[in-house]
Amino acid sequence: MIRRVVRHMPRHKGVAAWNEILGPGPSYPLLERETTSDFIVVGAGFAGLSSTRRLLQLDPTAKIVVLEAGRIAEAASGRNSGFMIDLPQTLIGADDAEPNFDAAQIHLNRQAIDFASDAVAEYAINPDYFDPAGKVTGAATGRAEAHNSRFVAHLTRLGEPFEHLDAQAMLALTGSRHYHSGLYTPGTVMLQPAGYIRGLAASLGRHVSLHEHSPALALVRVGDVWRVQTPRGQVTAPKLILATNGHLESFGFAQGRLIQVFLYASMTPALDPATLKGAARWGVTPSDPMGTTLRRIDQGQGGNRLITSVCATVRSGMRASDSDLRRATAVQRARFDARFPQLAGLKPEYEWAGHVCLTRNGAAVTGELEPGLFSACVQNGLSTVRGTLTGIAAAEMAMGRTSNITAHFAGEALPPKLPLLPIRDITANVAIRWKEWQAREE
Repeated sequence: MIRRVVRHMPRHKGVAAWNEILGPGPSYPLLERETTSDFIVVGAGFAGLSSTRRLLQLDPTAKIVVLEAGRIAEAASGRNSGFMIDLPQTLIGADDAEPNFDAAQIHLNRQAIDFASDAVAEYAINPDYFDPAGKVTGAATGRAEAHNSRFVAHLTRLGEPFEHLDAQAMLALTGSRHYHSGLYTPGTVMLQPAGYIRGLAASLGRHVSLHEHSPALALVRVGDVWRVQTPRGQVTAPKLILATNGHLESFGFAQGRLIQVFLYASMTPALDPATLKGAARWGVTPSDPMGTTLRRIDQGQGGNRLITSVCATVRSGMRASDSDLRRATAVQRARFDARFPQLAGLKPEYEWAGHVCLTRNGAAVTGELEPGLFSACVQNGLSTVRGTLTGIAAAEMAMGRTSNITAHFAGEALPPKLPLLPIRDITANVAIRWKEWQAREE
């Protein structure tokens, strides 16, 4: 018999604003009994619900139990920036080195976007929650403009479309004079992430047993089946999928190999549209990953609001602190004021931390970890796209199917070991602070 007991749970800070601004959503019962199924899926975020949908596509008669530790869209799926991006942030392929790498990554990302787009259509999810509007990589310094120029050279080599935006075009789009220029690429989807996840859960919930407030506390292998124990019940099945991102480490897998990170964001109150200039919806990511991400949404996505995202901390215990959130909010307010001086001093309505997970080599941990136990974990900060892909891959592997998606994850190297604690967190956070300072204008 194998028994894995969960040591601790990730702890977020602040309200999951994307979920909050939609108002009360449907609720799902606790698991309060003993039951059996064909598959157990632990986690009901992008990875878990994508995995559930793929299982049903492959076998519509499958009996599936999905366990969510909290409320739907209250964890990482309601705390990200809502970008479903097709292009890697930095294209690394060159003429004479791995010329097909970037194209393969882009193809995978677009498969994830197509999978999500099909779900929106099939389940009649509000199209406002899945807007294929593209995004802009903003540049506020000469260094950033040079980065965008190199990015353009790669896009040209790959035959990918783009549009250069000058300072006037950036002003017309964002209502801010902060940016010198921008690079628009059309393939990104601007999600209302909580709305998308709510819609996915509501539709899948008609075909599977979905339970909230039912965290997996122990995984027990008895013979050829897995038994998952929750606070008030348990479920047994021959196949188990863990879709828990960095929380995978709490079950005893990939220990000492996962970088547990919290990212931070804030959201304004709903504003009078007359006070905001520029387009009603847009998203700007920084040319430097440690810079500031901005979004504007409109009534269809939860009100006329601006979202600011910047700052990161490594917390190997998967728990953000009050001081982490206070510092990040202060930095965000300063960055917001610099970009929108006409709104300077505006206090955000929501501030929050969201848990993500990285590895040093950028590899996921997706595949069969023990007989009948599959992982759809470690999205490397790209929870919407990579979560969808890892979920698809785990479902296909559990069904014994192969595809280019399963081949990709099966071919990834094991994430390397990290330095020991506390050196790991101390050195990582010092490096992050330095990089954030370097990217302060971005």
